[in-house]
Amino acid sequence: MDIILLERIEKLGHMGDEVRVKDGFARNYLLPQGKALRSTKANREKFEREREALEIRNAERKSAAEQQAEKINGQSFVAIRQAGESGQLYGSVSTRDIAETVTAAGGELHRNQVVLDHPIKSIGLYEVRLLLHPEVDVTITLNVARTADEADAQARGEDMTIPADEREAALAEAEALAEAEELFETEELAHEAEEELQETLAEVAEDAGEAGNEADAEDGTDDTKA
Repeated sequence: MDIILLERIEKLGHMGDEVRVKDGFARNYLLPQGKALRSTKANREKFEREREALEIRNAERKSAAEQQAEKINGQSFVAIRQAGESGQLYGSVSTRDIAETVTAAGGELHRNQVVLDHPIKSIGLYEVRLLLHPEVDVTITLNVARTADEADAQARGEDMTIPADEREAALAEAEALAEAEELFETEELAHEAEEELQETLAEVAEDAGEAGNEADAEDGTDDTKA
């Protein structure tokens, strides 16, 4: 179907462009949501009559989206969900869930603004793209966890999909490694300090020896004169 775009559509075109799309995409999405008109002579004339008003309305929507983007771009949002020991969710996190989570935090978001290729099915951190306006998009981090404490742990970089006993073992190993590295650095510093001390003592001894030789030489000269 040939259509006239009434706003920018990603990977399709800009306002006023006439493009060809699949009939289902036009009938089920673009036309019902007022994003396009069928490409007919009457609609082209209508679009040209209303172009200025459309551009003004688009500019207002873009400005509002940019203000919203400043508030939520790069922000992290927590979604608490039930999940098994492996981290697999009992269900999934959908675009609706993400929109509700962001809105509950004061972000005001519609599910259609969430760009999600696949539903989220396990706990973890996910970067999610939000299309606030056809020309304004942002990325947020969605922290999906079983509890608030778990969300905090994930935010610190811990992988909560690993069984608890394995996490504890990994943490103990990391702490032991850190202690070993600290001990090695301490011993290395002590060794360097000892080497510097030995060098200093050697220099002092050498200086003392040279001073003694000079004194002996002077004494010999005095004896000769006497």
